[in-house]
Amino acid sequence: MSGTLYLLPTVISEETLTTVIPADVREKARQIDHFLVEAAKTARHYLKDLDHPKPIASLSIVEIGHEPDPAKIDAWLAPLREGHDMAIVSESGCPGVADPGAQIVARVQAEGGRVVPLVGPSSLLLTLMASGLDGQHFRFTGYLPIADADRREALLSLERESARGETILFIETPYRNRAMLESLLEVLRPDTRLCVAQDVTGKNESIRTKTIAAWKAASEEERELLKVPTVFAFLAAPQRAAAKGKSASRPSARQPRGEKMGEDSRARTGGHGKGRSARGGAFRKNKTGR
Repeated sequence: MSGTLYLLPTVISEETLTTVIPADVREKARQIDHFLVEAAKTARHYLKDLDHPKPIASLSIVEIGHEPDPAKIDAWLAPLREGHDMAIVSESGCPGVADPGAQIVARVQAEGGRVVPLVGPSSLLLTLMASGLDGQHFRFTGYLPIADADRREALLSLERESARGETILFIETPYRNRAMLESLLEVLRPDTRLCVAQDVTGKNESIRTKTIAAWKAASEEERELLKVPTVFAFLAAPQRAAAKGKSASRPSARQPRGEKMGEDSRARTGGHGKGRSARGGAFRKNKTGR
């Protein structure tokens, strides 16, 4: 493959093009004529806003949808093999992260092609940055189940895992974000910290972190949410079980102290001595998440 595949970010809030998409990224986009896009209508509007020098109708804009068909990837990448640069464009934010693109990138990587990620906004990372939660160990889980019982079970399971020191992030649609907030307040422990982020980078941006107890004590107005996609993130407080008045984390007679301390050290450093776990900083996306 002699062409380069670029991952072209888009705005995540209206009227923010010049503030969140760097000038060199906008210029690179103007030099590309072949695009693989999540939604053609959105992509055409974006390329017009970028002031692409060619008529939008003359550009090659192929819609790949939210779940690209693996059987079509080879045909989609034909221009790349012919030496043309291409770009993947999602509806919002960074392609390949909670959005389509990973399968196409994987094919290019497997064939030894060049892949270049361009700088742009990610609501997930921006939320994490502003949340005050653990930014070393975090997991993105996409969308959670819709059914009440399934959602409750998922939240309880994720909170148990978060108590080991891992921030959990997920997103919700505009018409379900209030119901999700109510579920979080009902299910999670009072000392779990919850961040709610809306319209990130936009004029109505709101990124707020409180304990569940504080969210419950807040006024109805404070808990009111905009009808926009919402990023939720939470970090549970560590739960230390007590045994006979002593911390359960202390070494037992059956477990030598040195072995226990070694395990704790590896858990904190991930076995690499850099203070990061093997899971630290890794997004985990479920099949329904974007």
